[in-house]
Amino acid sequence: MKLKKILIGLLAGTICGLFGTGGGMLLVPSFVYLLKIDPKKSRATSLFCMLVMVMTSSIFYYSSNYIDWKTGLLCAIGGIAGGYIGAKILKKFPDYIFKIIFILFLGYVSYNMIF
Repeated sequence: MKLKKILIGLLAGTICGLFGTGGGMLLVPSFVYLLKIDPKKSRATSLFCMLVMVMTSSIFYYSSNYIDWKTGLLCAIGGIAGGYIGAKILKKFPDYIFKIIFILFLGYVSYNMIF
């Protein structure tokens, strides 16, 4: 079981490093379907994992001078507020609603990436 968790983290970390996060799209379904963790606990655990992955990737992006600090800081301000709002909303809706929203979001993003 420990090896499975490490492999999930390795794959999510690689995606995070390559695409500048996105590891959560792999982590949450992996936690829910492979590790049988409650969906809400999976999202919270995923956020913790992504924090560590993003900090690690950021060091390498920083050393290559790839960070747009103004944009990053402004988005971080919005991200703090959005993270708080999202965590509050999470408590109020059943998991199936979030599955539907997530599927619609992935479909929208996929369509835009292709076309």
